[in-house]
Amino acid sequence: MIQRWWLLVLTVVSISSSLSLQNAIQKRQCAFKLNTLSRKFAALGNVSGSVQTCEHTNCCVGYFLLVDGRPEVDQLACDYVEKSCPEKTCIGQSSYSKRVIKCACNTDLCNAKLVWSPAAEEPPVTDSLPLEMIAVVVIGILVAVSLGLVAARLSCMFQQRKRNPKSSCHHSLASPLCSCWKATTSEIDISKIEAQQIVATGHFSAHWKGLYRGSTVAVKVFPPSRKHRFLREKEVYELPLMKHAAIAHFLGTGGKTGTDGTSWFVVLRSTDHGSLHSFLSEHTNNWMMSLRLCRSLSLGLSFLHSDLHQDGLHKPPVAHRNLSGFSILVKVDGTCALCDFECSTILRRCSWRFPLQTRSEDFQRSSLSYLSPEVLEGSVNLSGSWCLQADVYGLALLLWEIFMRCSDMFEGGEVPVHVVPYESELGPNMTVEQLTWHVLHQEQRPSIPQHWGSDMRALLMECWEPDPDARLTAPCVVDRLATFESPHIPSVSPNVVG
Repeated sequence: MIQRWWLLVLTVVSISSSLSLQNAIQKRQCAFKLNTLSRKFAALGNVSGSVQTCEHTNCCVGYFLLVDGRPEVDQLACDYVEKSCPEKTCIGQSSYSKRVIKCACNTDLCNAKLVWSPAAEEPPVTDSLPLEMIAVVVIGILVAVSLGLVAARLSCMFQQRKRNPKSSCHHSLASPLCSCWKATTSEIDISKIEAQQIVATGHFSAHWKGLYRGSTVAVKVFPPSRKHRFLREKEVYELPLMKHAAIAHFLGTGGKTGTDGTSWFVVLRSTDHGSLHSFLSEHTNNWMMSLRLCRSLSLGLSFLHSDLHQDGLHKPPVAHRNLSGFSILVKVDGTCALCDFECSTILRRCSWRFPLQTRSEDFQRSSLSYLSPEVLEGSVNLSGSWCLQADVYGLALLLWEIFMRCSDMFEGGEVPVHVVPYESELGPNMTVEQLTWHVLHQEQRPSIPQHWGSDMRALLMECWEPDPDARLTAPCVVDRLATFESPHIPSVSPNVVG
């Protein structure tokens, strides 16, 4: 009996050892080469010469830089997160900048050889269908989509009435919201606003100050060609429950017809300190003032990302998608308020949309340096929650920007002049290509002073992680900042390298 017991034990141990050995053998091996500094890739598995054994993924990845039209190896390694990589060979695809080719594959050392040609970037030629068949297919798709929209809307209306049977709201089937939607403001007659001064002019709009009913207001004017941006911003401001101390106070909208067409305008209650960018350029702040800016900014983004249901009304999550020091106002009490929602995405659960893509023209020059790695990589579907985490990346850069102007964070030293993220490394006139290379492919981030505490470093680094899923959420950032209540500089870790 004892012999049989030991035989069973030895069998189990043998099987376990065999399985462990098999698992070790089955770990993916990838070609490994780094021409640029990227500690992230180097730490993803054991490296032996030009081969890396992956610890956390089954995918190999390769980055190739186009030089005179020919791809040259920049980085070969295991991918940094587990992804879907169905190809057995490394088939290259151009990135957002068109200067870098990326490939991913699922066989050993498959990334050592790139399968790519300029012709591969062009869409394949297919046999054309008869015109009648195309018409039938298109009509069928339109009918299916229309029925889907009607069914979703009817379902939303039923749920609305079930939650609030006494509601007097009347819905249109074309209404995009799943709640009792109605405008929160009336039209404003532009002739009743007394213009005072032009504040700024941008690629998409102009900003000026004026007087309306005895109060100072900020007016954002969209030219006729930017009506779609005006409508997007108006839609966000008029969402139900869209009232928060950290969201710019919305007064109304209107239009004015001229010789070139109708210009559109959004009217906000004016703030004393203007944009966060101009405020940081002109002021340094102590620890508590800086913390106040950071906490109110994070609270505003957390509210924007929230899914609220109250009194039969619904505010869906909204991704800002254009965070920068220029899209944030500083109020007289030293708190921040989010504005500029012309690039925002409303994440409606019951609406059907074609996937959208992020393009360079979606962003103003002022917000370029705040674009996340996944946005710079391009061709990103806006229907999912990824865009909320892209906002968190921008939030991290803004927190860094605020604390870099905090006098208590530089005890015994001079506070640096205000710069936007990556301006010190890439210059004030950085291009999309430069930023893509620096942020996406080299995985560089703004330099954190060595004497800053580990808690501050951890907060920033967890918000600007390359992998969106690994970043903190906006509510988590609010919670972290709540632990920084001490009026003194955070715990110093002088041995931590920035």
